[in-house]
Amino acid sequence: MKALMLAAAAVALSTTVAVAQDKVVNIYNWSDYIAEDTIAKFEAETGIKVVYDVFDSNETLEAKLVTGNSGYDVVVPTSGHMRRQIEAGFYLPLDKSKLPNLANMDPDLMKAAEAYDPGNEHAVIYMWLTTGIGYNAAMVRERLGDGAPTDSWSLIFDPQYASKLADCGISLLDSPADVLPSAMAYLGLDPTSTRTEDLEAAAALLEKVRPYIRYFHSSQYISDLANASICVALGYSGDIFIAADRAEEAGTGAEIEYFIPKEGALLSFDMLAIPNDAPHPDEAHAWINFIMKPEITAGISNYVYYANANVPAMEFVNPEIANDPSIFPPAEVKANLFPSVTYDPRTDRVLTRLWTTLKTGQ
Repeated sequence: MKALMLAAAAVALSTTVAVAQDKVVNIYNWSDYIAEDTIAKFEAETGIKVVYDVFDSNETLEAKLVTGNSGYDVVVPTSGHMRRQIEAGFYLPLDKSKLPNLANMDPDLMKAAEAYDPGNEHAVIYMWLTTGIGYNAAMVRERLGDGAPTDSWSLIFDPQYASKLADCGISLLDSPADVLPSAMAYLGLDPTSTRTEDLEAAAALLEKVRPYIRYFHSSQYISDLANASICVALGYSGDIFIAADRAEEAGTGAEIEYFIPKEGALLSFDMLAIPNDAPHPDEAHAWINFIMKPEITAGISNYVYYANANVPAMEFVNPEIANDPSIFPPAEVKANLFPSVTYDPRTDRVLTRLWTTLKTGQ
């Protein structure tokens, strides 16, 4: 009897250990895109361990999803890419009964996100952003004077300006879906166009300034702007503000500014979604619901300088962030923003060809 009791106890213990080991959630998010204390707060509140990895492009995330068995429970695709991933069956439908904090989300922004996820069935807005230009004010002024076009894409796309900034360094995102529509907006073309001739016109514009571009990368520009290794970057709004904050903390004296070009800029949503092969879907729902707590959302916005879509969170967002029109654009600026596009396979091939030629010169 004693042996049986010991055996039963051993089985119970092993089951408890297995359950404890299962309380884990694997997150795959953009680099520099979460508050320092978010993970610790989640683990303390839920007892669920977080395994946290980062990426710096939608293409990297999609490659993980396409191969299957990624091992991730929550990923953060950008809206335009997410739409085709949903159509391909990459994501589980959300169990909204496990997401009571959905009530906190801005209905207008969630309605806008339905363009990529009908009925908001598969994803929740994490943060939203614009794609614009970050620059070192002193370095640009030194080269272009007070007449620098710090309200226009021409700062990068016009050779007369780009050539004078080449020595201090210009960077572009390594993302044709972000850069080519921006170039089309500058040219006065429809930035959501999928016409081959429009995409080729944008690529031709970029070819003219290619000699003055130091590199293509979707995260390196943050630290490089902060330490004055480059002076201009086409980048994501929040990343530019992170660079400005780092420059201030480091005491480099670099004055990093961000602007949304007058010709229009890309508006994107970064979304929380659960891959269809997620090993821990319950824990994934717990993470998403936790992120939608007002204080948690606000803490992330305060740290990463990105706009959120959580109405009650705004009470806890620092006033200098909540009132910054570059982070939360006013209505007249919003009216000039354009959505990200979900490209079909044919257009994707065109983009890949044009982008490869642009980067390699071949």
